[in-house]
Amino acid sequence: MRRTSATVKEPRPRAQPNPTSPSERLFATRQHSLALAAPLTPEDMVVQAMDDASPTKWHLAHVTWFFENFVLKPHLDGYRDFDDAFNYCFNSYYEALGPRHPRPKRGLLTRPSAERVFAYRAHVDDALRSLLSSEKGQSTEVTRLIEIGINHEQQHQELLLTDILALFATNPLKPSYQSSPFEVDLSQPEPLRWIDYAGGIHRVGHASDEYCWDNELPPHDALVHPFRLADRLVTNAEWLEFIADGGYATATLWLADGWTAVNREDWRAPLYWEKTDAGWFQMSLQGLLPVAPAEPVAHVSYYEADAFARWSGKRLPTEFEWETAALASGARHESIETGRLRPRRAASGEMDRPKQLFGDTWQWTSSAYLPYPGYRPPAGAIGEYNGKFMISQQVLRGASYATPGGHSRPTYRNFFYPHQRWQFVGLRLASEID
Repeated sequence: MRRTSATVKEPRPRAQPNPTSPSERLFATRQHSLALAAPLTPEDMVVQAMDDASPTKWHLAHVTWFFENFVLKPHLDGYRDFDDAFNYCFNSYYEALGPRHPRPKRGLLTRPSAERVFAYRAHVDDALRSLLSSEKGQSTEVTRLIEIGINHEQQHQELLLTDILALFATNPLKPSYQSSPFEVDLSQPEPLRWIDYAGGIHRVGHASDEYCWDNELPPHDALVHPFRLADRLVTNAEWLEFIADGGYATATLWLADGWTAVNREDWRAPLYWEKTDAGWFQMSLQGLLPVAPAEPVAHVSYYEADAFARWSGKRLPTEFEWETAALASGARHESIETGRLRPRRAASGEMDRPKQLFGDTWQWTSSAYLPYPGYRPPAGAIGEYNGKFMISQQVLRGASYATPGGHSRPTYRNFFYPHQRWQFVGLRLASEID
């Protein structure tokens, strides 16, 4: 087994505790956001790499703004805003809550300073403690909003890491976010295997009393034809074969919009890959490293995933095929290991259930992001969270290595536009049963 070593700084712990009460979970989540920002300089926190990304400082302030506007202002008597201007600066897309700073220009917000954003977080946390210690803070409505706020902040924790990688990848110094000595495994992946699933009427959507987003509801019956699912994610080694075979230069493999994107953006490899005299390298949260053949490919768009599947003679799974397989496997999104900020190669050995469902990369599906039958968005501004984006996007399933532990589940529906590839997104192949 051939390996190459890379030395980086000492890691920041990423393990999260397993608190049980809403209050414990809230403040553990709030603290984890600060821990994720701890390796960064104030300069790192203010810059925006591209329109899709946001500065770390903005993420830290926006999730705080969410608690202020949806929890504290409606439910804590006598609450005083930290700063009236923050509603304009840190609103994301909630039309009902007023105008906002343009998303592509968030990196121009050199003021307020990072120090003032940290003071804002402390102010809101103190107010949340006051609310939760009161009788009103124990109400069903406050508990529901706190749970939404926790899950919302967890989403931004992953986005914080995603956006820092986008920023560091543009830096000629190729800085590392994470630290610790580690080894890049340059051995080849094990052969891909296939798992067959029977068709039928399957119950899909979230059906338990545990938390879910409104876009996972209501549960309903779906017709799933017999299908075959790959036992693991597509690897870097397989993607290198796609490149070598002219995958990015063969128009017949691509959807029309995808082929336009390939030529407009000059895509020749996944995002953050670089071809050098020494071979292919990939920018990661651990700096610029050799591409590891057996690791799952990441940072590919839906267009690329679809073209690869076509080149393979296969296809992408539907979201209901993926969900059916995940439910049958009994897999859950557990807490990630301390310090691991890269996808893992698939575990060795024969298995009768799919590997890498959670915790390596999100996985594109062939399903458009649409409402389930009978879907109704929640009332009020909170209803803008999911429903209004159910157009022109694709569903992703699973979870990445940057997704906070326990955040995802088999029914979780992530969604992105088909051209986007800065997220930690890969793919798994599927096919009909012959």
